Parts: sequence; C-alpha cells; structure tokens
Amino acid sequence: MLFARRSALVLAIASFALSFAASCKKPGGSAPGTKASGGPAAPEAKELVVGHFASMTGNTAHFGQDTDKAVRLAADEVNAAGGVLKKPVRIVTLDDRGDSAEASNAVSRLIDVEKVNAILGEVSSSLSLAGGRVAQRRKVVMVSPSSTNPKVTEVGDYIFRVCFLDPFQGRVMATFARNTLKMDKVAILKDVKNDYSIGLADAFKTSFTALGGTIVVEQSYSAGDTDFSAQLTAIKGSAAQALYVPGYYAEVGAIARTKDRLGLKIPMMGGDGWDAPDLFKIGGAALDGSYFSNHFAPDAATPKAQKFVADFKKKYGIEPTGLGALGYDAAAVLFAAIERAGSLDSDKIRVAMGQTKDFEGVSGKITIDSKRDAQKSAVVIKIEGGKGKYETTVEP
Repeated sequence: MLFARRSALVLAIASFALSFAASCKKPGGSAPGTKASGGPAAPEAKELVVGHFASMTGNTAHFGQDTDKAVRLAADEVNAAGGVLKKPVRIVTLDDRGDSAEASNAVSRLIDVEKVNAILGEVSSSLSLAGGRVAQRRKVVMVSPSSTNPKVTEVGDYIFRVCFLDPFQGRVMATFARNTLKMDKVAILKDVKNDYSIGLADAFKTSFTALGGTIVVEQSYSAGDTDFSAQLTAIKGSAAQALYVPGYYAEVGAIARTKDRLGLKIPMMGGDGWDAPDLFKIGGAALDGSYFSNHFAPDAATPKAQKFVADFKKKYGIEPTGLGALGYDAAAVLFAAIERAGSLDSDKIRVAMGQTKDFEGVSGKITIDSKRDAQKSAVVIKIEGGKGKYETTVEP
C-alpha cells in the first residue's frame, strides 16, 4: 500500500511538472502565430504590438514626445490602410525619464508584460545602449530612430537604426566649419557623461584637425548643469573663432545665453541634439548665427516629407522636428520589414530589416548596411531670428 501511494505521488508530481513546463515560454521563444518545435501551433496574434521607450519626461522630454507623436502618426496611417499583415498595429509607450536604468527596465517590461513583437527607441545613445542590451539578450528587434553613437548597433544583430552616425555628422560640421565658414581655430564644450556628446566631439575633432584646423581648447560639463561661466571664460581667453557644443538643447540654450552675457562673440555649432523648439525658447537671440547638423529640414522637404509635415501639424497643431521625422521613418521601416517577413517571428523580422534598401522616408532614402546602420545624407541648419533655416545638404 505504501509503495502504491508512493507510485501515485511520483506520477502526480511528474504530471504536474510536464504540465507546468508546457505552459511556460522562455524568452526569445516562438512568436505568437508560430509553431514551437514538437508542439501545437500557438493562437495566431490578433494584433501587432510595437513597444516604444522614450524620455517622455525629464530634461530631454521633447525628444521623446515628438518621436512618440510621429510613431503614432505612422501607426494611424498603416492601420487606415489595413494594418501590417492584415493586423492592426498597437503602440505601447513607456517613459524612461531619461535614465539608463529606467530604459533597461522599460524594455524588460515591454517584452515580459506588454508582449511586444518589436521595439522602437531611444533617441539618446546612452539610453539606446542600455535598452538595446536587454532587447539583444531577449532576441527582440529594436530600431532606434535617432541614436547616432556607433556603439548602439554594435550591441548585437537585433539592433538597428534609421539615422546617420556621429563620425559622419561630426565630419559634416567640421568640413562646413573649415571649408565654408573658413574657421582655423575652434573650441569644444562637451557633456562628459553623455555617450552621444563624447562621440560627436571626438568625430568633429578628428575631421577638423585632418582638414588643417586646430582645436584650441576643450572644456566639459554634465547634463543638468546650469552654470557654464568658468568653461566659457576659459574659452574666451583662447583664440577660438567658433564654439562646438555637441550637446542637448536644454544645456545648449543656457550655454548660448551665458556666452552672450560674457561677451564671447563667436558662433556656436552643434549636432542633432539641438533640434527642439525649447532650444529657441531657452537660448533666444543668443543663438543667432549658430549652425547645427540635422536629419531633416522642413523648409527643404520632399513631397513625401511635406505631406508628413502637413499631417503632423493637422494632428498635433505643431511642426515636427527632425527627430519626429526619424520617429516616423523608424516605424515605417519596421512596418515594411514585418510585412516583407510575412511573420511576427523575431528572427524573420531581423532578416527583413537588414534587407531594407532605398526606402523612401521623410528624412531621405534609407538603406540599412551590414552593420545595421543607415546610409543617408545630412543637412546643415542655420539659426536666424529665433528659428532654424535650411543651409545645405551633405551626402555620405
């Protein structure tokens, strides 16, 4: 009797273990609508769920908010046309508050709780690196709209971007400064706690010196700083003809005002991190005569881009920035890749993303290369009268 009871207990435990194992799905497993090896087909997914992690609050909130608006515009348009793989697209956005730890947590939640099929984000390279490591580990495709640091896609083969890289962006402004503005001596003021700022400063320095220019002084700050007097006083004492500030709009605007107050009468230059309406609110007239490289210029837009600008303004009542244009393109490229893949399987989406060639985006034609980076042109924007105006286009 004791033997029989033990046998029954063993059988019960074995049955429970098999049942529990069958109900579990390990990370990176079969996507909804696919068949796991040796098992029955899972129920077909009724919708395409795309996650978006972004700085919806914090010092760079405009980046996240503008990108999210554009992503949702792209989703609305594809849904109006019948969806992707005849499935409606649902966007789930989580706020990472501009914090690397929160970015990692957001991506984990998008995968584990929201059960997303793919991910869009981030704008900040530091946050894309943090979230991208999670996406790569879990084998979920992630597309960054506008993270320009080369390290972002080096995280792994599930990580893509639809923007140009800092080595190109740095070369664009260095060449413009040297050959167009005829600058010989430039100072650099960079954010030492930001991968984007460090990488862009290095790229500018390498290109500018290769063209025969000289970096006369380098100073640094950290995101959130409000007093730049010491750094700008040191720069004022140099022979700098211009100041390169590869930072984000909040600090750049404050730096411009301090520069003006100290009587430092030289133009500023920077990158796409300047692109936000708040830049002009913060910096005001102190920014006039400055230049920055960017992905998109509304006043030099193609017919497709003009439609995007008009649709964005109609839906939200404001004009999109270049980061908004890239958010729209990131979503559109992803939707097209999933359609070509014919499946929600992560590996098939990854392969299709890598096959993107001459995709006509609102920010220009996009081709994804073997390193999962986009090959595309850049524009230079000049600030006059409190607004940015198209200056020139630079091809890769």
